[in-house]
Amino acid sequence: MSGAPETQILKGVSRSFFLTLRLLPAPMRGAASLGYLLARSSDTLADTTLAAPAERLEALAGFAKAVATVAPTPGWPAALLNAIPDPRERRLLEHAPALLACLHALPAAEAALVRDVVAIIISGQQLDLQRFATATPRQPVALPDDAALDDYTWRVAGCVGEFWTRLGFLTLGSRFSRGTPATLLEQGRAYGQGLQLVNILRDLPADLAAGRCYLPVADPTDRVALLACHARWLERAALGVDQGRCYARTLPSRRLRAATQLPALLAAETLALLRGANWEVLQTRPKVPRSRVYALLVRAFLR
Repeated sequence: MSGAPETQILKGVSRSFFLTLRLLPAPMRGAASLGYLLARSSDTLADTTLAAPAERLEALAGFAKAVATVAPTPGWPAALLNAIPDPRERRLLEHAPALLACLHALPAAEAALVRDVVAIIISGQQLDLQRFATATPRQPVALPDDAALDDYTWRVAGCVGEFWTRLGFLTLGSRFSRGTPATLLEQGRAYGQGLQLVNILRDLPADLAAGRCYLPVADPTDRVALLACHARWLERAALGVDQGRCYARTLPSRRLRAATQLPALLAAETLALLRGANWEVLQTRPKVPRSRVYALLVRAFLR
């Protein structure tokens, strides 16, 4: 994953994670970058709302099979590619054969970790499409309970914290962390879930406008109930982000510590923008400005 085209694709589809991956020690960088790009590819398939849910589910199933085995790369229908509004994401899907070739070239143990985490992520995306298949802006669908939200955040992000931990110990051994694998797996899972909760809380109005409500409320059109639930899960997100800081403190490598800590710093600032926000503020989708991202990168590296 050191070639220029892949690097430019990675930079195009990610703002902060590109910086995180560039900081990683070389032994971790290839599998981590590839896992991210494969997950972003499946995310693009799942989020192409101009295509019918059934078409997206079929594309995800084909992609999952290609990642899990040596099956040929799916031939994306022209209608599906044309339904992707962002040219960077369309280019990402067009490079799927190259990404899968990189996966086949990885050492077997690293490739197995990538396949496992991408399979879990795709299962979350498939569940998402099935759950919200009938959702509309006028009749939004909410997750049924806290357990469903916990399960979703684990499938699409908590498993990434576990992957990061297993990859670190696999490629760096005892140089990866002073912590124990069991503790770091738990902290990494909570950290990933916390980061995903930050995204869910920030994107609540936009998701609701599409008929999706990831917060478990009885009536997703009741803004009072939504804001109360939002505040409750905001505190859960903060706890997960704190676990990321604890995780980072066990890492002896300055570069690895900075790479691990940067998402936590960004998430903490986003949570500060969301805390106590009313519906009108949430509709603006508060976001940490680009200039602040680079300042936080320096802060993460110097700590």
